[in-house]
Formats: sequence, structure tokens, C-alpha cells
Amino acid sequence: MANGTLRLGRIRIFPIKSLDGVEVARSAITPGGILENDRVFAIFDAEGRVVNGKRTDQIHRLRATFDDEVTEVSLRSVKETSPIRFQLDARAPLERWLSDFFGFTVTVRHDEVTGFPDDTDAFGPTITSTESLLRVCDWYPELSLESVRRRFRANLELEGGEAFCEDRLFGGPGERKPFRVGSVGLLGHNPCQRCVVPPRDPDTGATSRGFQKSFGELRERNLPEWSDKRRFDHFYRFAVNTSIPPSEAGKRLRVGDAVTL
Repeated sequence: MANGTLRLGRIRIFPIKSLDGVEVARSAITPGGILENDRVFAIFDAEGRVVNGKRTDQIHRLRATFDDEVTEVSLRSVKETSPIRFQLDARAPLERWLSDFFGFTVTVRHDEVTGFPDDTDAFGPTITSTESLLRVCDWYPELSLESVRRRFRANLELEGGEAFCEDRLFGGPGERKPFRVGSVGLLGHNPCQRCVVPPRDPDTGATSRGFQKSFGELRERNLPEWSDKRRFDHFYRFAVNTSIPPSEAGKRLRVGDAVTL
């Protein structure tokens, strides 16, 4: 089924896993099935464990910006006003700065093909919609739209559909549902299980008490008829996990692309 009004409204990549994202107008698909420059760097401790928002709320007290080619990152803590610029192809100074910030030794690894996804099965971009984000803002009037975007950290944001229209992108248990965004074919896996990050203020790390419970209750109460309820062992799920077949490598997603089911 084609939806003539549903289109790609925003693309956001996260060059360093768990740090701030960057909006781009287009993004190529790598041979590993990820968006170019999305989560291609990640921070690891001395034991080889990833340092991310699930592990520490210190992440939220870092601000990061990147140059257009994602060859440099500028970092500052929220207590500082002047960022420090680091080269991403010569990472020793960056690693020293981050080690001082976290209080333990870290290294920064790079994988431009497959990146560092949380889910090695559904490793493609996560997808939500503007209407779904606005519905969450209705549930939590104290949160701005940009705050909700930063809490859920989706890669692709659709426009032109109803709230939770992205739930049309996954099927029944075990199904990989095909759909297209522009010329790119994707497979919808499941509604994304959320973690400890969305309840936190993305600027301070302060946690909203009861957020997970209330979100799950509201999600269940507002579940649209096209959502397959069998895919919800619990309702603290938002956005859709995907994968991209190897055949799509080199193709590009562009803001404005039509979505075809």
C-alpha cells in the first residue's frame, strides 16, 4: 500500500554513540546497513564495556557538535561555555579529555561500516513520526517537542501521518515487514523497547519519576487499531526498529522522500 502523504521529514544521526545528534538533509546507506556516520564512534572503558546513557547519566552533561564531514567534534560539559575541538582521526587527546570527564580511562573506537548498534539484528535506523512525538508532548505538557526528540533519539522522523503511523511499519511476530523510503528498501522489525534514557532530562540527566510506568499506560490506552498488540509484551515501547538489506548499500535517504508500504 502506498501512502501519498507520508514522507520523511527529518534525518538525525548520532556520530558518537550516546552523544548529541546532528540533523542532515540526506544520508547514504553503508555496506553494513546503517546510515552514514550514525553511531560510528563509541566510547569504551578499560574492560571493553560501552559507556552510554544506559550506564551513566553523566552522558547528559556533555554537549557535542560536529563539522559537516564528521572529522571533528567539539565538546564541553554543561558547566563550561567554551567547547574544545578534537580530531576524530587522532583520538588520543579526545580520549584523555573524556577520561578526565568520566573519572575513569576510556578509549574511542571507530567502525564506519557497521557502527555500534544496540541491536545487532535490527541494526538499521529507528523510525518515529512528528505526530507521535507531539502526542507524547500532549501526555507530558512540561516537555518541549525538541526535548521529546532528544529523549527518544530516533534517526528518521516521518511527517504527514497520524500519531503512531510508524506502527504500520512492523508486522506480526517473526515478520520482517518490507517498506520503502524513497529508493531505499527497509525491513520493519518491532516496536522499540525503551531504556532508562527517555525519562531523563537530556540536558541534566535528572529523572522524571514514574515516567516509564505512566508512558506504558498511556501507550497502551492510545494504541491504534493498526498496531499488532502481539508485539507488545509490555507497552514501554516507542518508535520502530529496522534493518536495511545489503542490496541497498550506496543508496541515499533524503528529507522529503515518500514512504511506501
